[in-house]
Amino acid sequence: MTDYGKIYRDIISLDPKIRFVTICGLNGRVMYSQHREGVKNLLSPEESQKSLELALNAWRVRSELANKIGKGKYVLAEYEKIKRITMPLGDKYLLYVTTEVEADHSKIISGLTKMNVE
Repeated sequence: MTDYGKIYRDIISLDPKIRFVTICGLNGRVMYSQHREGVKNLLSPEESQKSLELALNAWRVRSELANKIGKGKYVLAEYEKIKRITMPLGDKYLLYVTTEVEADHSKIISGLTKMNVE
């Protein structure tokens, strides 16, 4: 049984600039989703769900093309107010992490990549 709370705590402890973590199945089922304590959500729950669905759909398309371009490692999207990192977590999950704009995303991605989840 996967301890999603522990995974969240491990991720959030990587960097104080991490704002939000969602762990979902590749089918889109949200397993765990939480903001860092004291961080204000910029999106409504409906907008957050829509953003997650868009990221999942894009990841599915990348997976369909993997035999030609290779397996996806991560996607970084930078906006005026946040950065969003989407990447696989093991073989069964997708991570959706947002950070402050000034966060060192290379350091965070490196830490996320080293996480081992079954």
